[in-house]
Amino acid sequence: MEETWERQPQHLAWHETLEIHELVAFQSIGLMKLKKSIGDVQDERLRGLYQNTINGLEVNLQELLQFYALAPRTEAMNTPEMEKGFYAGDLLALAKTSVRNYAIAITETATPTVRETLTNHLQKAIQTHADVFNYMYENGLYPAYDMNLLLENDMMNARNAIEMDY
Repeated sequence: MEETWERQPQHLAWHETLEIHELVAFQSIGLMKLKKSIGDVQDERLRGLYQNTINGLEVNLQELLQFYALAPRTEAMNTPEMEKGFYAGDLLALAKTSVRNYAIAITETATPTVRETLTNHLQKAIQTHADVFNYMYENGLYPAYDMNLLLENDMMNARNAIEMDY
């Protein structure tokens, strides 16, 4: 049964806008990495998997970008330096993923020394995330407190990733 709303919202909710932002930011960086590296992949089947993943991410980004017109906004943006933002964003995604992976792994430990080691690694991953975030924020590469700038940056990165040659 199709769900209907008595009153259609004028824009996306803040929380769903931020989730879309996370997906677009992560997939844009991943798409750029795949396009930069597909030329090095010699195995035909693996190269086909790369190509399918590239095609799928391009479609995902194009579909997600359609929602940006419905995102709540307040003002316009300046564009950051693409390459510096790409490498910093990739490092931030790695740090964020490490925090998540270590947190999950800790819940599966039974051996105290393993738990202690993973906890130490988690603390390092949290610090790395903070360091990279602060670098990005201070250099205008991650405008975390400016929704408009954040979303404009996402759209620019996604378009650049889609249009990038490989």
